[in-house]
Amino acid sequence: MRASWARSEQYGVSPEEVAEVYADELPTGSLFFECGARVLQGLRTTLADEPVGVMLTDPHGLVLTRWSDDSRIEHSLDRVHLAPGFYYDERTAGTNGLALALADQVPALVRGGDHYVAPLRRYTCAAAPVMDPGDGRLLGCINLTTWSQTSSHLLLALAQSASANTTSLMQVRSVGLHEQPAPRGEVFHVLTGERPLGAEDPCVSIGWSAARAETIAALATGGLVAVVGESGSGRTTLAMLGRRAGNRRGRVLVARAPRPSDVSGWMALWSPELRADDIGVVVSAADTLPSWAATQLVADAGGRDRRPHPLIVTATSYETIPSPLREAVHTVVEAPPLRHRADDVAPLAAFFARQLRHRDVGFTPRAMRALGAASWPGNVAELRTVVRDAAARSDLVDVRHLPAGVVSGGDHVLTRIEAFERDEIVRCLAAPGATVAHAATELGMSRATLYRKISRYRIAL
Repeated sequence: MRASWARSEQYGVSPEEVAEVYADELPTGSLFFECGARVLQGLRTTLADEPVGVMLTDPHGLVLTRWSDDSRIEHSLDRVHLAPGFYYDERTAGTNGLALALADQVPALVRGGDHYVAPLRRYTCAAAPVMDPGDGRLLGCINLTTWSQTSSHLLLALAQSASANTTSLMQVRSVGLHEQPAPRGEVFHVLTGERPLGAEDPCVSIGWSAARAETIAALATGGLVAVVGESGSGRTTLAMLGRRAGNRRGRVLVARAPRPSDVSGWMALWSPELRADDIGVVVSAADTLPSWAATQLVADAGGRDRRPHPLIVTATSYETIPSPLREAVHTVVEAPPLRHRADDVAPLAAFFARQLRHRDVGFTPRAMRALGAASWPGNVAELRTVVRDAAARSDLVDVRHLPAGVVSGGDHVLTRIEAFERDEIVRCLAAPGATVAHAATELGMSRATLYRKISRYRIAL
């Protein structure tokens, strides 16, 4: 709470009134909004006739929708702009429940006098962040606001329950999506040694080479560098290669952010290394850090003007980096996704197989064509998983050793029945010596029907 007040003061928030920052368009077409709105409508029924405003926000604090059956609190919230279309982050409204939940990515309860802006001290706000069940990204938050003199013991529990229900409903609606476990953090050292730069980098594409050169050049300027891009695209590898180029005899420490509840112990483990002169630190997934941790990182690294800067951060995008850390970033480098680096698929596949088996593993031409034609939504991380699984099953990887989702290039989410049908078609077609006629007979359908389904599922023959 104190850190949030300090940030509010630093942002120049007026303690007398909430700034009016309005958005003309609301992003209401997402699965998050659909599921969140449904959960909140059910919660509204539970809270019927109670003086509580129930609302859903995006990850930037934009209020997407609000419900309340109490006309008095409805009109009151309108007067302080806690309404759909208005932003309510710390920069706009100072310390408040939803802003704190979004900044630290943990449930937050802000009672009357804890608010930074005076007109908000008549309220108590409880908010809980909503995370993507697939990749753990912050999607927004659920906020409940009532009068400050009203009992708030159950308010935070209701917000947390609504957040959990939203995530669960998204998981069900996503058709077979399995929730990923919350990350627990990771810290390891990379000794640079005397090996030539790029000795462990199998990537040869123009896009990757340009990004690596850009990272090296950016680090040579001495400022804090942010490597951004899709999850699994090689952001941390790009940062490590850039740091190794500038300090061949030094060390690189990689710290991957854990879930918010573990951040304090995680930082205590490695942050003293920021004071060492012979080490570069890569903080991976910095966009998942709470704001207080970002503030401490900037301070421990010597502020935003230290040259050379000991820190590199990776994130999904520049905008998702917590504000205290974002303001210290000097240069942004983008890691290209694997689908834009087709030339890297074959050498990466051979590299990952050799890592697992400690010797070269063969790939049939049709297996390599299937790998090269896949869209790889999970980027290099997905390719590594697929190749390691296949290489563990055979010395010569063929199409039948690859998952059906790789052989099929469909870009829409399949139902369970569709996914089962696609997998069976791929299984029959991938059998040694199989033809479309044989596969059609085994599947009990005509060749014309099978060809239509092959086209529909974009199965590479």
